[in-house]
Amino acid sequence: MELVPFVLVSSVVIASPGPDTALVVRNALVGGRRLALATSVGVACGLAVWSLAAAVGVAAVLRRSEPAFTTLKLVGALYLAWLGIQALRMAWSGREPEPAGASTAAGARRGLRQGVISNLSNPKIAVFFTSFLPQFAPPGSGFASLFALGLVLCLLTLAWLSGYAVVVARAGDVLRRPRVRRALESVTGAVLVASGVRLATSEH
Repeated sequence: MELVPFVLVSSVVIASPGPDTALVVRNALVGGRRLALATSVGVACGLAVWSLAAAVGVAAVLRRSEPAFTTLKLVGALYLAWLGIQALRMAWSGREPEPAGASTAAGARRGLRQGVISNLSNPKIAVFFTSFLPQFAPPGSGFASLFALGLVLCLLTLAWLSGYAVVVARAGDVLRRPRVRRALESVTGAVLVASGVRLATSEH
């Protein structure tokens, strides 16, 4: 197992902004650190499921099944667009987000659920896992090696997104100023909507 090259390449991939990052940033603005960290955990849980699916071959089957791939792609696209529209509506309405200190267990569960659904409803991750993980596994390796690599990727993603969550939450006093918050909500909302459109119109 080529662990060091895998970690280096994975770090570059993870650091590239995407819908998961936009969702974490948006939730950090809306509900503070707890909500954003819960969202990060949800994304990592989704990746863990994809890791298992790739290791046992389910992800490869999904990749080859046009109806299943298209259905999941459209569901994911609609969900991302819906989250983006929510962010845009909040930005344009001028409604203040709930204070970070008011985050509850219910809010954390909401963030966890959003992270899981956002990640699992993106079939492009199935393509990524089935093409990326085998490059770093020993020839002829089975379930254990692929799943272990997938879990390493999950942990790296969790660390990266959690860092985002903490930084944005700590900068909350500045970022929650009405003009700044509306601007950031508009940007993250637009990114989520654009991600949904791109997912819906993308090929395998």
